[in-house]
Amino acid sequence: MKKTFKELHELFLATQFTAFMSDGNIRTELYQFTDIFFRHFTWFENYLIEKGIEYNYDIDQIPIKVERLSIMISDILRRIESIKESLEICEDIELKNRIESDYKYIKEVLKRVPDRDVSSCFNANREYRDVDLSTEARDALTIFLFEESYKEYELIMVYNYSKANSSDAYLNRIFQILIDESFYHLRKFGEIMAEMGILAVPRMIMEEIYKFEDLEAFLANGIDEEINAKEECKRLSEAVSSSSEYFASFFEFINNQENYHIKLMQDALKHIKS
Repeated sequence: MKKTFKELHELFLATQFTAFMSDGNIRTELYQFTDIFFRHFTWFENYLIEKGIEYNYDIDQIPIKVERLSIMISDILRRIESIKESLEICEDIELKNRIESDYKYIKEVLKRVPDRDVSSCFNANREYRDVDLSTEARDALTIFLFEESYKEYELIMVYNYSKANSSDAYLNRIFQILIDESFYHLRKFGEIMAEMGILAVPRMIMEEIYKFEDLEAFLANGIDEEINAKEECKRLSEAVSSSSEYFASFFEFINNQENYHIKLMQDALKHIKS
């Protein structure tokens, strides 16, 4: 069961990063499949919780540095087949049938994805479309993207673990909003990283980060981190403003979204104190 759970985690992550190498309708479809695979992951997590099986979010490193998109598509298909085999011992027949039914359709779509050269996603040219970035702005943007793409993935998993192990409807509503917001940020950052030739899968999250005992302390620390993230976005917006009106506007947009994240976490903190 733990092997299946690990494979489900790796599948949604591999599909998410394959989407960053794509564009147009293929990227949109891969985003949709990522969402489906993530739902499978959360449903299976709930199954493990109901069975009283201890679990974690440990995964193997997912290799994505390839020349052709077809290599990643083949890898996703291979992962699907491996999960199908391991699902044979799943006692939740409805869950097993749902996942297998989804796979049947998704496999047919993936087999028809046209191949393309994706080597530019890893060439480290650190250029973005027709935006003329200064060296200072390019360096600041590069560091930010590496740090924040990991952070958004971390937040998805932390909030998901908290939601999976909570029966509080008020808190779970907030956790789901924050998961959705983090997915959006991860996708925007990943798309930029792919265009700049610096695409990379985030490192594995340490267990102690998402398995915490004090929710109140976690939320208080999370609010501080969101405030720091706002400051980082503000600094980056200022650093790129002279080079790119687009990036200045983008990071102001991200910065302002953090205001609502802080409000949500403050509401959650107030709720558990009441």
